[in-house]
Amino acid sequence: MITSSTPWTRRFRAVGLTAAGLLVASVAVAAPSSAQVAPRSAPPATVGAATTIPGVDEIASSPNLRQVANVPKQAPLTATNSDIAFQGSYAFVGNYNGFVIYDIARPSAPTVVSQVLCPGSQNDISVYGNLLFLSTDSSRSDDSCSSVAQSATVKESWEGIKVFDISDKTSPRYVKAVETACGSHTHTLVPAKDGASVYLYVSSYFPSDTFPDCQPPHDSISIVKVPLGAPTDAAVVATPNLFPDGGYKGDGTGTATSGCHDITAYPRKDLAAGACMGDGILLDIRDREAPRVIAQVRDTKNFAFWHSATFNNSGTKVVFTDELGGGGGATCNAKVGPDKGADAIYDITGRGDARSLEFRSYYKIPRENADTENCVAHNGSLIPVPGRDIMVQSWYQGGISVWDFTDSANPREIGYWERGPVNADQLTFGGTWSAYYYNGHVYSSDQKGLDVLKIDDESIPGAKSRRVNQLNAQTQYAYRN
Repeated sequence: MITSSTPWTRRFRAVGLTAAGLLVASVAVAAPSSAQVAPRSAPPATVGAATTIPGVDEIASSPNLRQVANVPKQAPLTATNSDIAFQGSYAFVGNYNGFVIYDIARPSAPTVVSQVLCPGSQNDISVYGNLLFLSTDSSRSDDSCSSVAQSATVKESWEGIKVFDISDKTSPRYVKAVETACGSHTHTLVPAKDGASVYLYVSSYFPSDTFPDCQPPHDSISIVKVPLGAPTDAAVVATPNLFPDGGYKGDGTGTATSGCHDITAYPRKDLAAGACMGDGILLDIRDREAPRVIAQVRDTKNFAFWHSATFNNSGTKVVFTDELGGGGGATCNAKVGPDKGADAIYDITGRGDARSLEFRSYYKIPRENADTENCVAHNGSLIPVPGRDIMVQSWYQGGISVWDFTDSANPREIGYWERGPVNADQLTFGGTWSAYYYNGHVYSSDQKGLDVLKIDDESIPGAKSRRVNQLNAQTQYAYRN
């Protein structure tokens, strides 16, 4: 039975590559003024308590979550910010025009190390060792960083994966491109079991009879294998069909399945969860080159677009998100309500190939946003709290929510932070794309730049002591409970 779980309480192709077209702007030390904390214009509020919607660019938050830094976007990367990856004391932020490397050794004073101009949305990003990977899901004239937009109806157009060497963070080097069917909207990094390679599970969708390299039906993903010792040998090694029956046909509320939007892997558990437009799936990935669907679910009442997935640490639950409105709509309001554009928590029951996904509840931020704010469930990650299931998550202009789903049927928010509307008069895109917990702080890829937040340790006991040297949020690691 589907029930509401949160009250609404607020008023309101591989070729030879050269350096041509690759612009790297290196900044050894940013001026202190580049890291700014926005003034607090709205008082802190108790989580879930009624409060007025903040004014334009005003900040409101729960008492336990505060901003400690903001680094505004800088030319030439002033386009849409996308996903984030982490390694050591660096954060790597994708941007529709390329990517930025930040030094986050001092979380309260991040600095820009370098910017790489390489247009191609979304530029979803991951890192592993000395390699960085970018997803290109906009049809380009070629695979260089000086390419221009070109229709996918042209056979020679290119979309896919780009590989960079980041051994020198001040001067990343573009080393390889791999074309994939229908491009790469997102990708998921899965280490090979022998440690010699990594796999990229490439998600893409929306085929067309007019696209030579993206023909329907498109029920598969592309798997790119990247030898760590020879990344220029990266290539597509498999294109498994995940939906031999064609997937959801689109009757009713949801979007028809024509590929996947995003996949989250849990390598330690040999599991992955796929958010695939009209379907949510659980995958066995013991054979990295031949993932198998072992469970499949649909929500034709409330889910419009299965967008992303997150496991809990024990691998017994999956949180799926619904990107109702594609990220550009105002869905955090009374008209849409608490069950659409939300998270859905599923318990994994059974064993082996008999495992299934059992719906337990929805979670949506318990604050109503203005009709000028795009707001919907988006990218987040687990916070490593022993014995509890706690997640931090972006909601575009809905801000950042920290919430507890230890009780799958009764999720609850334990902290939030948000800016007021970008525009008080008309719906305008903005807000946070991804919010991830990394070694004691929350980092947010916002359209205002990189935000860094601190949550009181009492709210997430034990998390601070669990540190990692690398984080790609769609490649979950296990921590000790």
